[in-house]
Amino acid sequence: MPLLYVSVSADLHPFFLIHIKTMGQKKKSASLFIRLVSAAGTGFFYVKRKNPKRIQTKLEFRKYDPRVNRHVLFTEAKMK
Repeated sequence: MPLLYVSVSADLHPFFLIHIKTMGQKKKSASLFIRLVSAAGTGFFYVKRKNPKRIQTKLEFRKYDPRVNRHVLFTEAKMK
């Protein structure tokens, strides 16, 4: 981790320099956004986050589709 040295005052001895650690970079998120598309063919979809390292199978949920006014199967599709 790089250190950032900041001088308190120009007339102070270099011994009194304050070292401040810079904030480290965050890790890149392993999760992806996926689209859950209605099997009823209405085009309605939900967006969900998925970690492909933990879950390798395609997601399927039974959720509410307001265009047909009932619960239907929603399957995973890639985000465009």
